[in-house]
Amino acid sequence: MDHRSPIARSRRRKLVLLLLALVILPGAALIAGYPALRTVAGVILRHPPNEALLRWFYEPSARAALSTSFAAPCPGYPFLTPSAGLVGGLPWNAAYAPYNILQPHPGIDIFGDGPEGTVPVYAAYDGLLTREEDWVATVIIRHDDPLQPGRVIWTYYTHMASVDGRRSYIVDRFPPGVTALPVRQGELLGYQGSYNGGPGAQPIGMHLHFSIVRSDALGHYLNEAVFANTLDPTPYLGLKLNDPSSGDFPLRCLPPPGAAPSS
Repeated sequence: MDHRSPIARSRRRKLVLLLLALVILPGAALIAGYPALRTVAGVILRHPPNEALLRWFYEPSARAALSTSFAAPCPGYPFLTPSAGLVGGLPWNAAYAPYNILQPHPGIDIFGDGPEGTVPVYAAYDGLLTREEDWVATVIIRHDDPLQPGRVIWTYYTHMASVDGRRSYIVDRFPPGVTALPVRQGELLGYQGSYNGGPGAQPIGMHLHFSIVRSDALGHYLNEAVFANTLDPTPYLGLKLNDPSSGDFPLRCLPPPGAAPSS
């Protein structure tokens, strides 16, 4: 497992984006004005979760202060945060290639603290689990949308295998080919790993990738890799996930929906 890879890519990505900003944005500024240039450049160059990820990999002693972990859903929100660790990556402030402001990250990543195959991954909500025949590291769960009754959505969990794909960290209850198996919120699905497609694939640090996926007209899940096919997990998890200006870790629960703002 190469923990250096996402960090190195992060640094290269910042340099590339800076160069692009210097080349492309001045022309846009002539139209929108220099305040707009500063705003856009600020969004591109400021990535607090990126700094947190650097600390996560290079300062293991800081992990306890960065790690988000909940034993139950945030009050007033339906989904359980499915694993423990450093949470980030939605939508354009993902700290690693190939994601950027033009190719946003379709979900969240949770980087766990511990050896591969030891950091648990749990079902976010009651539903029906499917693991396709060729899925080494992935399961997907069908749900009746608790926020929009009558709509079918899916939660998607991946990277639960060794980097070479020879050892799956999904629990034995969910073998390849299982379809529509009932699961309950908080049920153990497997453990975090670093599988990303096997030999030759882009290496990644150990984590869980989690997303909420839309369905087609027949209720089947859409392609999770397409950002437009996914939903913002914020209102389901009750966490402030998609604010690139916020670097507060660990993440804390948002106030329950409808609660009066604190003074």
